[in-house]
Amino acid sequence: MFQLSFMQEAIELSRKNIAEGKGGPFAAIIVKGGAIIARGTNIVTSTNDPTAHAEVVAIREACRTLNTFQLEGCDLYTTCEPCPMCLGAIYWARPDTVYFGSTRSDAAHIGFDDRFIYEELERAFSERKIPMAQKMRDEALIVFREWETKQDKIRY
Repeated sequence: MFQLSFMQEAIELSRKNIAEGKGGPFAAIIVKGGAIIARGTNIVTSTNDPTAHAEVVAIREACRTLNTFQLEGCDLYTTCEPCPMCLGAIYWARPDTVYFGSTRSDAAHIGFDDRFIYEELERAFSERKIPMAQKMRDEALIVFREWETKQDKIRY
């Protein structure tokens, strides 16, 4: 269930992040059982890590805190609609609900436009801005077959 105070805290955290010069105006908070278990801000430029978006940083912290790779029973509050990378991380982490403030259109308006990524996903590999070519599929599939038959694997 949405709680105003958590979204307010995420927004204030994003404000603090830009004031401190750590990165863009994005923050995320993960809540479980009515308590904040993780916080994340966009620290891409201060850490030279293009994956250090607020949601990813918060997911990593929450998973360390809970000692798990899935966030069932958790809610994620983020100041902006998640980008494609963060959306993928969110789906893999499986929180119960995501609450967000501004939209991807709002983000594009201030220079954080990820529309090109959505467009790239629809293109053939060879037509993407970063060309991609499939090689050695048969050899790579051998490892997939090994995974399929592994008896003690942890599914996710």
